Amino acid sequence: MTLTLDTMRADIARILGENPEEIRLDDSLLDLGLDSMRAMNLVLAWSEAGVELDFSALAERPTLAGWWALAERRQTEGQ
Repeated sequence: MTLTLDTMRADIARILGENPEEIRLDDSLLDLGLDSMRAMNLVLAWSEAGVELDFSALAERPTLAGWWALAERRQTEGQ
C-alpha cells in the first residue's frame, strides 16, 4: 500500500471523529485531541498496510505536515 497525504489525513480525522477538511497541515494533532493510544493505533494500522513509521519520530513532529514528511521519506526509502 502507498500511504497518501489524503489517506493519512482521513485516518487521523476518523480516529479523532473530525472531518478531514478540518485538519490542516500545521495543526497540532495533540491540540485536536490525539493522544498516545490513538497515535499508536494509527502507527499499527499503517504498519499493517506496509508503511513502517517510528512512533517516537512522529511524537517529535505532531502535525499532519510533520507526519506526512516522515511517511513520504519512509516510502521513498522503501522503494
